[in-house]
Parts: sequence; structure tokens; C-alpha cells
Amino acid sequence: MINDSGHKGMAEVHRLAAEIDFPETLGAFVRERANTLGDQVLGNYFDDGEKLTYRGLDQSADRLAGSLLALGVRKGTHVSVMLPNVNEFVISWIALGRIGAVMVPTNVAYTGAELHFVLADSDAQFMIIDSGFLDRLDNMPDWPPLLARDRIIVRGETPEGHLNWQELHDNGPEEFVAPSRVTSTDLINLQYTSGTTGFPKGCMLTHEYWILLAHCAALQRGRPYQIKQTLIWAPFFYMDGQWQFLMTMCLGGTAHIASRMSLTNFFDWLIDFEIEYCAFPEPALARFPPSEKDKLIKLKYVNAFGWRGDANVEIEKRFNLVARNTFGMTEIGSGISLPAEASHMAGSETCGLPSPFREVRIVDEEGNDVPQGEPGELWVSGPAILWGYYKRPEANAESFRGKWFRTGDIFQQDENGYYYIVGRIKDMIKRAGENISAREVEAVLRGMDEIEEAAALSVPDPMRREEVKVYIMLREGVTAEDCPPEKIIAHCGQHLADFKVPRYYAYVDEFPRTPTGKIAKNKMRDGDLRENSFDRVDNIWR
Repeated sequence: MINDSGHKGMAEVHRLAAEIDFPETLGAFVRERANTLGDQVLGNYFDDGEKLTYRGLDQSADRLAGSLLALGVRKGTHVSVMLPNVNEFVISWIALGRIGAVMVPTNVAYTGAELHFVLADSDAQFMIIDSGFLDRLDNMPDWPPLLARDRIIVRGETPEGHLNWQELHDNGPEEFVAPSRVTSTDLINLQYTSGTTGFPKGCMLTHEYWILLAHCAALQRGRPYQIKQTLIWAPFFYMDGQWQFLMTMCLGGTAHIASRMSLTNFFDWLIDFEIEYCAFPEPALARFPPSEKDKLIKLKYVNAFGWRGDANVEIEKRFNLVARNTFGMTEIGSGISLPAEASHMAGSETCGLPSPFREVRIVDEEGNDVPQGEPGELWVSGPAILWGYYKRPEANAESFRGKWFRTGDIFQQDENGYYYIVGRIKDMIKRAGENISAREVEAVLRGMDEIEEAAALSVPDPMRREEVKVYIMLREGVTAEDCPPEKIIAHCGQHLADFKVPRYYAYVDEFPRTPTGKIAKNKMRDGDLRENSFDRVDNIWR
């Protein structure tokens, strides 16, 4: 193994990370940053014209925490937070953390059925929700057993019988003291992530998880670039928006936060706010060809998650910046990352080397380490990974082997020690940054009376990385005329968030099978999967 500049750079990151005096909780972290940075702007919510300072977050979190405690939110209480990218999200998060309560970030795209599942499965007793999403509650098939209607807190126009977020905030005490001690290993998030079981699973994440992830992310991206202006376009109900916000706090910077992603406006954001760091979506590179505007881009470091090697090289050359891939999961935070010093690896599509506080192995089906260069499943261990999946003993038994977490992803290591992802065991489709469970889509399709079986597969897509294609086997006696694509699409739209609705539809008389009778998806991936299917977006048969 060659001890090159990448290995030396990562060794330095590990050394520096080991020297950090980490704050114990998110609440303590916010207090320290507020005392240091005061009225500096932390969050610029430019679409709404709102700004949040470091001191403002600290004070607002105390006020809200006091009011929530008076309502009965205690240490360990689960609180759903269904908000867009607004300052009330982070204020609510820190307030709950100071109590020792647990936030359940809730996807704002959920249908009524999906929302009911998460609220019931998470045992949510309170809910903080934007007024624009209240209709989802009305569309739930049933009411969650632990969520009383008078414990729903609304941001914005508040119907009678609910509580108003702003009033709770404004009437809260100036100082808050938690009645029970909150520690680094206490839960703060029940973060739902799509899984192969067909429905999301709640990852139990601690204060320590977020503290380590944010500080190590800041160490790798801020060294030696002195980054102060970041752009966050990821939804805050996903982990990316949350860790990028906390990373910005570590850097002592300002996060410029979009209400939603817009490729049309993306370059203007970079220029207008003199952005120095962001997660750069690969389609934006082709969307905006080189021009005189390139000289106005101030970017120093970008994350190029899952980019093609040639595109990675192109963006570095075009904007004179550092673009790095990483491998992370909600369950583990950062697992593998490519240090800035590894410039010679930038176009190789490697994920890099083990991140600080992480050990990794590549193993075979028996859990034995494979020879270097051979593919196998990536196992990860280290402090502050998830406790486990909430109320999922079977999934926990399957996912853990002692201290090791099984990622379900296939990796290999080259002769110089760099790690590459080569496939996924888990049947997951990644569309425009969203994780879509194939089994969830299939379960919804099987809910139609006309459909006997269904299989969902990923289709490579240059804009969204992957699209969803479904193969439909109709029940005996049912024809495609009886169950056309338009009917299937309408059914999916009623039961799935928009980003999960498949793009491509094809009918089959039978599926290829494994010896045990399961659908053999590996035998269905040859050729151009877009052919001989109905394209929902273009509204044509290909």
C-alpha cells in the first residue's frame, strides 16, 4: 500500500479530530457558538427574507423549550417535526434537544398513508407542522394512537383546537433549565430512512452522532480553506440539511438556505451569496456551460456525491476548486471520505479512506474479510453510529454483527487502500438524491386489484442519477386495456410521494425466477431498460 498524499492528509484529519474537545450536546454546542459569535447571521433563509443569528437561535430555543416543557414534552418524548426549510425547524430541533426530547423529522412530501405510518410507528405524542401541510392529517386513513389533536403545534395560520408555534415561542421563558440532565448519548433524532422491508425505519441517533459528524465534516471541508459561506438546498427533514447546518456552525459561517432546490436558480445563488461550499448537483454542471459568469463563482470546496470521474475532473478545472466524493448513511454518518490532499484520485470515483472515528471491513457472505481487490459487503464500526432501528428487532439482528454495522453496500479496495462502491445489496433506488425503496413501490402496486405481481428497478438517468421502472404482471383475465398505465400512475399518486412515483411502466406475462421462486431482478437489467415501456414524463411508449 502506498502512503501517498491522500493517506497523509487523512492521517492528519484523524489526528486533529482526536484533539477536538467536543461539546456534550447540541444545546451546549449552540450556547458556545452563540457566546462566541453573538449576532452574526447563522441562517439566511433568502427565499423567505428571514435571518437567524447565532444568539437568536440560542435564545429562541430556550423560549420554545420552556413552553414545550409546560405542555408536557419531557425527556424521551417523541415529537414529529413536519416543516420546510425555515428557521422554526432548527429552533424546534435545538429546543427539543435541550429538554432531552426526540425529534422525528417528517418528510413534507408524505401522503396521508405515509404520514400515518411514520406518526404511528414513531409513537409521536406531539407534532410541529406547517399550516400548508395540515390537509395531510385529514387524508390519513386513521389517526395515530398517541397523537392527540390538541398537541398539534402549527407554524402559520392555526385552526381552532391547535397550538400556535409563534405564540409558544413568544410566551416562553427567557432562560430554560432542563429538569433532567441531557447527555451526549441521549437520543435526539428518530430519523426515518427508506429500507428494503418496504417501509421506512427509524434510526435512533444521539447528540454525539451529530456533534461528531458536524465537527469532522467541518474539519475536512474547512481545512485549509477558511470556508464561511455555505449553501444548503437539501431538505432539513433529511440528514444532509441538518449536518450541513451544524457544520456551518462549526466553521463560524453563514448558511444560505433555499426553500427548495432549483437548478434554474442554482448558479445565481452561488454568485449572489459568494458561496464557498455546497453539495454540487452533477446535472447543474451540464445545465450551465462555461461562460463569463464562471469568474464570479467563489466556490472553494464542493461535495460531488456519486459523480462520474470525468465530471469531477471537469468541475475542479473549470472553477479551480476541490471536489470530493464520500460515502455516508443515515445509520453511520460519514463512513469513508476522500481528503482534499488526494488530488490524484479526484477522477477515480473512489469514496476515499475511512473517516475519523470509523473502522471499515469488506467481508464475504460468511463475514470473513475478503482479499484486497475483491468485492464484498462494507461493514462499519465506531462511536456514535445509530443505536439501532426503532422497534425493529429483526432488522437490528440482521444489520449488526457485534460492533459492526452491515451497510448492505458492495465495496472493493484497491492496491493503494482506497475504497470504491460497486453496487448495492439493498434493493434501493436513488432518484435525485431521494432514497426510494423498491419494495415499497411494489407493495403499493400489488394493492391494485388488477395486479398480480410487480418488480421495481432502477434505470440510469443523466439528470436524476436513477429513475424508477416497474414491470407489471396482471391477474389472470385482466388485460393492459383494463389496467392502462394512466390508471396505475393515478393509483401510485394516491399512495406514494411524488418522487417515488415510477417513470417507466412495462407489462410482462411472467418474471424470471430464482430457484426459490423469487423474482430474479438481475436477469431483468440487460439492455436499455427504457425501451418497450411507457414513459410517464414524456407521455409516450418507447
